[in-house]
Amino acid sequence: MQRRAVLTLLPAALAGCAMPEAPEAPEARGGQAPYAGRADVAARIVELEQDILALSGAEGIAPEDAARAARIAVTYPLELRARYGVTDPPLVHNTKVNLGFRDRGLCWHWADDLQARLAQEGFQTLDLHRAIANATSLRIDHSTVVISARGAAMEQGLVLDPWRQGGVLFWAPVLQDPQYTWERRARVMARRR
Repeated sequence: MQRRAVLTLLPAALAGCAMPEAPEAPEARGGQAPYAGRADVAARIVELEQDILALSGAEGIAPEDAARAARIAVTYPLELRARYGVTDPPLVHNTKVNLGFRDRGLCWHWADDLQARLAQEGFQTLDLHRAIANATSLRIDHSTVVISARGAAMEQGLVLDPWRQGGVLFWAPVLQDPQYTWERRARVMARRR
């Protein structure tokens, strides 16, 4: 009886965003350490702002755009975490969403909501992209937002992934993400048609 219950709930628990094993030595910035509090928020905003400015080789991205994008990308997921009722690691929260105990909190919810909030800013020197990982493997898809310099390819941007750490923003250059290989969402969706 217990085995049947486990086998029945397993697909629901696994549906939605995939979390690979953590790499031994992550190269990415943006959040492998525990989240400390308000001072840490300010430090993370400054760090992300610098990483965004570096996307254009120090020219082409307005400092105001980088500052606003960094502030929103770091703080808005913390608001979403409270709104989604996240109290557990991402895969546990996914299970709660898939079983109907929570309304939102799958990776694509985080990506949709963060992208919508960033898009409200009307950045003049930054572009937003959507990306999906694991689209061609047996593993479950994972969705995220990517930010780049205006006109730059998604692959030249930064992954902004609030799901991976339950509302604490993870970021890394798209091609250097230690856990995922990203594809443009439009390409993935076109392949699925």
